[in-house]
Amino acid sequence: MGFRTHAALLATAALTYTLPAVAQDAPPPETATDVPVSASSNASRSVYLPADFQRFAPRNAWDMLIRVPGFSIKESQERRGLGQATGNVLFNGTRPSNKSDDLYTQLTRIPAGTIERIEVLDGATLDIPGLNGQVANVVYKAKGSTGQFEWEPAARAHYADALYTRGNVSVSGSRGTVGYEFSVNNQGAGRSAAGGPTLIRDGLGVVTERRHDVWTSNHDEPKLSARFTWDGPGSSVGHLNGNYQKIWHHYREASDRFDSPVLPDRRRTIRENNDTWNFEISGDYEFALGPGRLKLVGLENRSHEPFSSEVIDTPFGAPASPSGDRFAQVGELEETIARVEYTWKMLGGDWQLSGEAAYNTLDNVATLGTFDPVAGEFVLRPFAEATGGVKEDRYESLLSVGFPLSRTLSVQMVAGGEHSKISQTGPGGITRTFDRPKGSVSLAWKPSTDFDLSVKLERRVLQLDFYDFLARSFLNDNNQNASNTDLRPQQDWSWTAELNKKLGPWGSTKLELIHRSVTDRVDIIPVGESGEAVGNIDKARAWAVVSTSTINFDPIGWKGARLDASIVYQRSSLKDPFTGRRRNWNDFVDQQVELNFRHDIPSSNWAWGSDVTYNHQQAGYRRSQSDRVWEGPVFAALFVENKNVMGLTMRFTVDNLVNARSRRERAIYQGVRDLSPVASTESRNRLIGPIFIFLVKGSF
Repeated sequence: MGFRTHAALLATAALTYTLPAVAQDAPPPETATDVPVSASSNASRSVYLPADFQRFAPRNAWDMLIRVPGFSIKESQERRGLGQATGNVLFNGTRPSNKSDDLYTQLTRIPAGTIERIEVLDGATLDIPGLNGQVANVVYKAKGSTGQFEWEPAARAHYADALYTRGNVSVSGSRGTVGYEFSVNNQGAGRSAAGGPTLIRDGLGVVTERRHDVWTSNHDEPKLSARFTWDGPGSSVGHLNGNYQKIWHHYREASDRFDSPVLPDRRRTIRENNDTWNFEISGDYEFALGPGRLKLVGLENRSHEPFSSEVIDTPFGAPASPSGDRFAQVGELEETIARVEYTWKMLGGDWQLSGEAAYNTLDNVATLGTFDPVAGEFVLRPFAEATGGVKEDRYESLLSVGFPLSRTLSVQMVAGGEHSKISQTGPGGITRTFDRPKGSVSLAWKPSTDFDLSVKLERRVLQLDFYDFLARSFLNDNNQNASNTDLRPQQDWSWTAELNKKLGPWGSTKLELIHRSVTDRVDIIPVGESGEAVGNIDKARAWAVVSTSTINFDPIGWKGARLDASIVYQRSSLKDPFTGRRRNWNDFVDQQVELNFRHDIPSSNWAWGSDVTYNHQQAGYRRSQSDRVWEGPVFAALFVENKNVMGLTMRFTVDNLVNARSRRERAIYQGVRDLSPVASTESRNRLIGPIFIFLVKGSF
C-alpha cells in the first residue's frame, strides 16, 4: 500500500489491512511521459484526469489515487455501526455501504481505463455528513468487461518460508443497467520470521538465562468480493455488496533455553493457530421522495473465530518429561445494521436526518489445558471466566445541515445522540443502558485555488472489542486478563485542523493538527489485590502533528523525479491506574517518518526509487511489567520497475537494506511496576534479514 496511507492510518488509530478483456481499456504506454501530476482547479475542487497519471502506467484507481500530490488515503474509522462517513474516498459521489472491504480492495477493482476523473475537494462542502478535510471522489463508468491481476511473491534470506500466494485478480464491467465488480484478493498474505538471542537478567543485571529463539508467522487471508450497481428507474440507484473471507494464521516459535539456576536446559515450543472465516452482505437503495431523497442501508456480518495457543517445555536429555499449557477459544460474532437517511435542500443548505439500529453479539467458549506427557496430549478443562456472551443493541439519530457562509467559507453541523443497551452472560453478567450525545461542527475555508483550511470539533463514541469483556490467558508471557463486566465504550472530544497548500510545479504540502480529550480510555486496569483486566481510565489525552508533502524535482531539471514525505509527531498522556503517575498510552507510536522517492526516467518505461521508514514506539504496561516490542527502527528499500514488459508492469524490490531487527525490552517487577524492585529483565535482539519482493501486474 502507499506510504501515505500508513501515515494517515497511524495517526488516526493511535488517537482512536475472469472475463475477456478489451485490450485498449488500460494499456501501458509505449513510452511513459515525464509530465508531473498536476490538476485543473477552481474555487472548490481540484480535478485530475487519466492523462495526469500516464507516466506511472496505472492499472487501477488505487494506482492513480496514491499519486495524487499531497493526498493521504484514510480508511473509515472503526466506529459503532455504519454511522456517518469517516473515510476520505467516495465512489461516483457516494460513500460505500460496507464495512469489511477496505479501500485498497475497492479501488483495485476499478480499472484505470474506466476512470473519467478524480476530484479532490473539502468534505465539509459536500452534502455527506461526517466528512472533513481533503476528500477524493473517483468518477468512473464501466466499459464492457475488463480484468486485471497483480502477483507479488517474496522471499527472505533467513528463517521464513517463501511467499507465493500474495496477489489479487479482479473483473469489472456492465450489462444493461447493472454494473458489476468481482475480485479475489490475498494482498494481506505474509511470511514473517526472525531469530536470535534473548538474555534474561535478574534485578542486579546478572544474566540468569540465555536463549536462542526462532519464530515464523504464516498468514493468508483470501477474500472473494462482489459489488453490483443498479441504475434504477428515474434517478434511483442501488448497490449490493458481498464478500467471503478465510484467514489462516499460524505462528511457531522454537526457543532453546540454557543456564537457568532453577530450571533445566530445555526447548520451549510455542504454537498459535487462528483459522477463521467471515462474510458480509450489505446494500443500499436511494430514490427521490417528496422534496428530497431517501436512502435505505442494510448490513449483515458474521465471523467464526477459533484460536488456540500452546506452550510446551521439553528438557534436553532423559529422564525429564515435557510439560505445557494450552488456551483455546471459539468466538462467534454477528453484526446486523439497518440505516435510513433522508436528505433535502432548505433555507440555502443541505439537510439530512438519519436513523440507525445496530445489533452486535459475541458468543465465546474457552478452555484451558495441561499437557499430559504420558498420553502426549492436553487435558482440557472449562475456562469459565472466558466463556460467555456479550450483546449490544444500539439506536442512533442525527440531524445535520451544511451551507455556505460566504463564497469561500462553508459550515456543516451535526447533532443527535445514541441509546444503547449492553448485556453480558456468564460469570457476573449484567445489563446496562447508556445515553450519549454525538455531533460535530466543521468549517471549510478556501480563499484561493491553491490554499484551503478546514477545522472540525466532534464528539465521538468508539467501538468496543467484545472479547475484552472476557478473561484471556497469554501463556508465553505468563500473563492473564480477568473478565470485566463494567467495560464501557471509549468517548472523546476530537479537534482536527487540516491545511493544504499547492506549490505549483513543485508539488503540494498538507499539515494536520489533531487533539483528543478522552473519557473512559480503554486500557489495562487493576482487579482485586493482584489481578488486572481490560477496563476504563477516567481521563486521557493525545495530540498529533502530521505533515504530508509531495515535492517534484522537474523545476530544477530532474525530470520525472518526485519525493513523497510524511512526518508524524504525537504525544499521549493518562494517569496510570496502578502507580498514579502520568505515562503514555500503551504501545503508543509517538514518531514516524516515511520517505518515498521515485524517478520515472523520461522517454523510457523504466523507473527506480527508494522507500525509507522510521518508527518509534513506546512501551506497554501491566501491573508488574513494562514491555516495549518493536521492529526497526529504520527500514529501507530500493526498487527498479519497467512499465511495459510484454504489456506487463514488473518491479523488483530489496527491502530491509539497513538490517532492521526484531527487538524487545521487558522489565518484570517484584510487585507493582515502578513502585517495587525489578525482579528480572528480558532483552531480545533478533535478525530479520533482507527481503526480496517481485511484483508483476497487468490487464486482460
